[in-house]
Amino acid sequence: MDKKIVIIPTYNEKENIEKIIRYVFNLQDLFHILIIDDGSPDGTAAIVKKLTSEFEGKLFLEERKGKLGLGTAYIHGFKWCLEHGYDFIFEMDADFSHNPNDLIRLYHAAIEQQADLVVGSRYCNGVNVVHWPMSRILMSYYGSAYVRTILRIPVRDNTAGFVCYRRKVLETINFNKIKHIGYGFQIEMKYVAWKLGFKLQEVPIIFTDRTEGTSKMSKGILREAIFGVIYLRLSSLFGKINSYKNCIN
Repeated sequence: MDKKIVIIPTYNEKENIEKIIRYVFNLQDLFHILIIDDGSPDGTAAIVKKLTSEFEGKLFLEERKGKLGLGTAYIHGFKWCLEHGYDFIFEMDADFSHNPNDLIRLYHAAIEQQADLVVGSRYCNGVNVVHWPMSRILMSYYGSAYVRTILRIPVRDNTAGFVCYRRKVLETINFNKIKHIGYGFQIEMKYVAWKLGFKLQEVPIIFTDRTEGTSKMSKGILREAIFGVIYLRLSSLFGKINSYKNCIN
């Protein structure tokens, strides 16, 4: 049986964290959970610690000192999951903007379509976003179009943070070469995986904006994504994408 784990990065998610953990563990399919907490001052990590005894061997917590960025949190989680022998590694937010039921759909897409990286996509079947203002929908949708135009990548939702990776993808990518720590990280990982020859597949999801807690979006994160796309395109044009490949593979 495939070993599957969901990485959930957290910062001040006390309103959501126990609910999302229990929801995932109530799914028909078995997923383990790894929480990467960046020193949440609201006590998120303490809540997870209390639950680890109830879900021993299925729920894990890695604590970091301070808010170090989404990308570094995921890379920390990727390394941990590879060391512990997981076959499929998922990214998911803690705030229920991603429906945990869709974890099963992403996994089945990887198996049935023989995909290496599966994206839970807001835009591959129209626009499936709930509770966002129109200004944010337009910014996100046309931002994804901008990424597709510059990078020519066959993915409609490049900033998506609901993703399933096969183990071999993460074993192949040299994490030391990943430059971005915000939403640019999501773009960079998908682009590098695609350029290294892995098969990408999108699965339509409905994205629902958080109802509890606060958004982590910032202008700095958006700037990183915009200019990071240009950097990635130039890296490709000058043949630097292969430097993202681990030499041990």
